[in-house]
Amino acid sequence: MGLSADTVTACIALGANQGDRLAQLRMSYEALNQHPAIKITAASPVYASEAHTGEENDTAPDYLNAVVKARTALPPEKLLRVCQQIEQAAGRDREAAADRRWAPRPLDLDILTYARQQIDTQALTVPHPRLGERRFVLQPWSDIAPNLYVPLPFDTTVQELLQQCSDAAALRRTPHALDSTSSAPT
Repeated sequence: MGLSADTVTACIALGANQGDRLAQLRMSYEALNQHPAIKITAASPVYASEAHTGEENDTAPDYLNAVVKARTALPPEKLLRVCQQIEQAAGRDREAAADRRWAPRPLDLDILTYARQQIDTQALTVPHPRLGERRFVLQPWSDIAPNLYVPLPFDTTVQELLQQCSDAAALRRTPHALDSTSSAPT
């Protein structure tokens, strides 16, 4: 793939807790990597985690989660649109679940960081505002980019955020990889 020299590094969290979760993650990995303005440079192992819910007694199917690091020539808003198109292709209906933040979903792609930029628009906030509260994001991210700087309001590295994270939800590394032709070590 011939990306122009005018690219930045973006990190994207992938999660799924409906349908064939692993197939959804792998499809999103392939869709991102096949986009002409995106090249994945690192992909974490896949982790299984309990779903975060809005209420203490709520239950939801467990998630599979991973993080990818990519070079992209897309501006942040266009990268967001690509992510949302991939989610939609997987069956996610953002409008139907707009009022249900904790609703199960076939695929969830979140832009964690975009270069060292801080973005705060109606459509996009980067760094992702809740990334520091999510071990299921920080652990796989730390596997591929522990020393990556996360801009304000965090102003620290991924590894330091993981060490400070108070999320106690169960998290288990699986033997699966996003690239369906290989498996992560167990």
